[in-house]
Amino acid sequence: MSRIRNTLLLTLLALAACGETTAPGDRPADSEHRRPLIVASNYPLYFFASEIAGDSADVKLPEMAGDPANWKPGSAEISLMQSADLIILNGAGYEPWLGWVTLPESHLVDSSAGFSEEFLPLREEAVHQHGPQGEHSHQGVAFTTWLDPSLAAKQAMAIEQAISRLVPENAGQHRDRLAALSARLETLDQAFRETFDRLGDQPVLFSHPVYQYLESRYSLNGVSVHWEPGEAPGTRAMLALSEILRSHPARLMLWEEEPLETTSVELRKLGVQSLPFHTAANRPDDGDFFDVMEVNVASLLLNCCGTTIGPQQEPE
Repeated sequence: MSRIRNTLLLTLLALAACGETTAPGDRPADSEHRRPLIVASNYPLYFFASEIAGDSADVKLPEMAGDPANWKPGSAEISLMQSADLIILNGAGYEPWLGWVTLPESHLVDSSAGFSEEFLPLREEAVHQHGPQGEHSHQGVAFTTWLDPSLAAKQAMAIEQAISRLVPENAGQHRDRLAALSARLETLDQAFRETFDRLGDQPVLFSHPVYQYLESRYSLNGVSVHWEPGEAPGTRAMLALSEILRSHPARLMLWEEEPLETTSVELRKLGVQSLPFHTAANRPDDGDFFDVMEVNVASLLLNCCGTTIGPQQEPE
């Protein structure tokens, strides 16, 4: 009988010890007390979510080589998203990989779904070469919605609502952070407006069809071609551009990245100056989203509004 009592006592002590190791205050960092994980599908969304969440969540941007709109997640990135509490999407057809990646529907946040009626249709369905990624087509609707700061503000609002549902106890902080972010986007909108107003109705070229929302927001007189900054355009493309310039005598071409010097030289022969205008789809090497946009504004003011472009030459 004494042996039975001792056995029962040891069993109760063991059970009590197990209960102590799982007490709320002693749970490991990867338990339910960890901070929620948020994953974003491009850098602007990552920046907006980080600004709004503050210390409420860990916000991550998967490793992406090249244009995030052409990104195909690998096993590590898929695993990251599957472990996330929220996956912030741009929408407007920006994430074609959604068709073959299994993710919890309840964790997906389409940040542009609330203004789908404002999506801009693509003017053409052109198939063209896009660096090492080969041929692809731009079709459906334009997806670089965040280049219109007023739409970016709506995306930020959708992100705040999702984060506040996830961490309701910090909802007040999220709203305050959203207000500060929205104010900065409004200031950016005003800076863009004042800068592009100086262009007036001057014709502009876009090296790639990604500036539709910028063009629409500020009533730019633009035409898009399908050139890549790291590739020489070739004779056929130069001849096609010369034909465009006959009816659209642009003196400025905006690029997603700095083009090859040889390309800039050939464009200058036609009276066209190359100017990088970064979309900020990728994480910048330095600074943040607003730093990139402020550089865009400064470059525009210096190179197109400071009358540094020479007189237009008649294409041969």
